[in-house]
Amino acid sequence: MTQYDAIVIGAGHNGLTSALVLQRAGLRTLLLESKRYTGGMASNVELFDGYRFEIAGSVQISTSAEVSRELGLDTLPTVDLEVMSVSLLGNGDEPLIYYTDPMRLFEHLVGVHGEEVVDAMAMLAAWSTAPAKALGRFEARALPKTLDEMYAVATNAFERQAIDDLIYGSVTDVLDRFIPDKEKHGALRGMLSFLAINTVYRGPATPGTAASLAYGFAMPSAEAQLVSKIRGGIGVLSEHLVEQFEAAGGELRMNASVDQILATDGRVTGVRLAPHDQQSGEEIPAPVVVSSLAPDLTVLDLVQPGALPDESLAPYRGIDHRGSYVQMHFALDGMPTFAAPYEMLNDPANQGSIGLFATPEELQQQWEDCRKGIVPERPAVALQFPSVHDPDLAPPGKVAASAFALWFPVEADPERYGALKVEMGQRVIERINGIAPDFESKIIRHTTFTPKHMGTMFGAPGGDYCHGLMHADQMGHNRPGPRGYVHDPLPLAGLCLGGCGCHGGPGITFVPGYNAAHAALEDAR
Repeated sequence: MTQYDAIVIGAGHNGLTSALVLQRAGLRTLLLESKRYTGGMASNVELFDGYRFEIAGSVQISTSAEVSRELGLDTLPTVDLEVMSVSLLGNGDEPLIYYTDPMRLFEHLVGVHGEEVVDAMAMLAAWSTAPAKALGRFEARALPKTLDEMYAVATNAFERQAIDDLIYGSVTDVLDRFIPDKEKHGALRGMLSFLAINTVYRGPATPGTAASLAYGFAMPSAEAQLVSKIRGGIGVLSEHLVEQFEAAGGELRMNASVDQILATDGRVTGVRLAPHDQQSGEEIPAPVVVSSLAPDLTVLDLVQPGALPDESLAPYRGIDHRGSYVQMHFALDGMPTFAAPYEMLNDPANQGSIGLFATPEELQQQWEDCRKGIVPERPAVALQFPSVHDPDLAPPGKVAASAFALWFPVEADPERYGALKVEMGQRVIERINGIAPDFESKIIRHTTFTPKHMGTMFGAPGGDYCHGLMHADQMGHNRPGPRGYVHDPLPLAGLCLGGCGCHGGPGITFVPGYNAAHAALEDAR
């Protein structure tokens, strides 16, 4: 039997990262993936003939320079965009255009939206600095900070207030302080609210949501790799890591589902695969196991019963995974036409990413309604046409489009789930029709994924692509590191946690997998 020094469970971007780092460090590493493709939520899937979609994640968010260099991420081809995104409310308002060129962005903001927007963005960037440090947002190989350590990064009263906001505040609290004009700056307030709440199950006025705003808006250091749109789709990142891993001598096994992480006398001894073809599950020994699955799924469902005391299991019970969204993908017979007053969206430069948002107040009400089983009448939608700037993602003359929308009523009666999915999907289409009246007529085929579908496809509990929503009580020291929570590490040598439910995630940052690999190397040494 082949002897392995380490086993990594899950070939999503974090699992691939862990496996590559371990294999390059000289550990014979086996990477196990239960599905037929790698990348997890950072993958490309051909849903319709000739149409390839980034089925979940679509951008590599700002990444630690150390991680980017070691994985060779900075060598991958990117899509050069004049405009990163366009934000609007769709009520005849003036769109907010995020030009990639700083001077052009400055001129647009001052000329169209007023100098106060530039001042507000600068103040928000300053506000996010201390929370980003407190969360270790751009750090690699660092443990979550304790509460005292989080406050210790603040050097003045302004930064201490920002840490208070991180822990106790809401998105609305922060926006009302820095961008109070609800009428003039509705699109900006809507964009920032959407940025924060798509990773939580709370409205923007709910205490604890400012943590996700701080995480999402944090400005990276000059060394960090910035947000990137990868040419060929986000799956190119995962394909790159697979190639690197196999070139280094690592072994990848697909359709290999782990049934149990084995342990003896306080130490991991390997894994047992799920039974296959009526045969008993294969046992594979290894002294180190890294799991890129959700931390609670790993600890509560995979670790051999009795290997961990009950008091160590308690923090992993009750993690909030209530994803509340739909993800839609469309095969279009050509680009839709945008109507007045949004004709500027007919310029291909502005078609990469369009945010059709709602005000913070509307988002709050929609969240409260969704908890009662009510589908939002005008859902907030993040709309993308990736094939406009990356034509290989659709057949010639055709267009691939994707839409992500809040809030899907996940707490409603399960018997209504299918009907609610259809209703929500139609509301999304109607919202897009509001700015592009021929959008629906361009649809050849489309599909709608709910959190339930995403959970089935990717093993994310509740369809939660964060593996633990970004509520303040699930961030910082309340999010496990590679060996568990900083106040309560797991007493099981050789086990490391490396999914996006760990410190350093969520989002496509690669940091949780990178951290887990380096923790595993310490164990191996």
